[in-house]
Amino acid sequence: MAPPAGSRTESRTTHARLAFTDVLSDDGTRLRAWTNDPDGTVDGPTVVLCNGLGTNPWAWPALLDPDCGVRVVSWNHRGTGGSDRPTDPRRVGIDEFVEDALSVMDHFGVDSTVLMGWSMGVNTMFELATRHPERVRGLFAVAGVPGGTFTTMLGPLHLPHAVAGALTTGAARLVHLGGRALSPLARRLPIGPRTISALGRTGFMFPVPDRELAATAVREFLQTPVDWYAHLALRTSEHARVRLSQVGVPCFLVAGRWDVLSGARDMFTAAERLDQATYVELSGTHFLQMEQPERVHALLLEFLERVG
Repeated sequence: MAPPAGSRTESRTTHARLAFTDVLSDDGTRLRAWTNDPDGTVDGPTVVLCNGLGTNPWAWPALLDPDCGVRVVSWNHRGTGGSDRPTDPRRVGIDEFVEDALSVMDHFGVDSTVLMGWSMGVNTMFELATRHPERVRGLFAVAGVPGGTFTTMLGPLHLPHAVAGALTTGAARLVHLGGRALSPLARRLPIGPRTISALGRTGFMFPVPDRELAATAVREFLQTPVDWYAHLALRTSEHARVRLSQVGVPCFLVAGRWDVLSGARDMFTAAERLDQATYVELSGTHFLQMEQPERVHALLLEFLERVG
């Protein structure tokens, strides 16, 4: 499970310290927020991370390096990683995640900054940028598209968007129905470096340099009840594509050529429609920041320097 609020966790691999704290969102939902800078000693810019759905800090090896040069603030999604479920279970869509991001920014005293998103978090940061442009100085997207995510899945198969959307939302509904039975099994899966090594040979994920940290990320992810995760996925699948003409800040999009969850071709076309966008495609999957942490982090630092 996630460490209790206010605690510090030392990664065996990176020796980074994480501070967790409670933040109330606008509707009163208690969120578990975190930062990689518990003592305020990181000498570098602040970035707000809109993380992948239900994921956690351990999915970002480079950001857990004490010398990464970036102060990160983020939070765990509603009902995951120690964050409460909302009173109204339908309040778990991208609109609510935007509210949560703003609440976390206010808590940490961040008026305006660069947002970084991974996977479904890219939806959140683009939506936030169009609704509150005064809070955003730039957007750094990793393996994610600005809306309509489920229609872009299975990208390497080159399916029509309508077909991809029907298949993936249908799969999410099936998982939602059987999730309560699957959750106890998922929590007991023996996830370790050998499991990660095997997963790296499937094509769904490529090999990662830090299998121990990746195992920690997967074990933490599997603590979320499967039916609740499917519920989150279905609610966020309703988020339509963002009108990119309303995005007026520099953007940097990093895509994985073999990503089956956020198609590279759709990230490329999104970059073409943005006025100030850079597009980079890496030979990787949906988990680029775990597979090539140094490369992705170097691109982030390049972007931060450019934005200034």
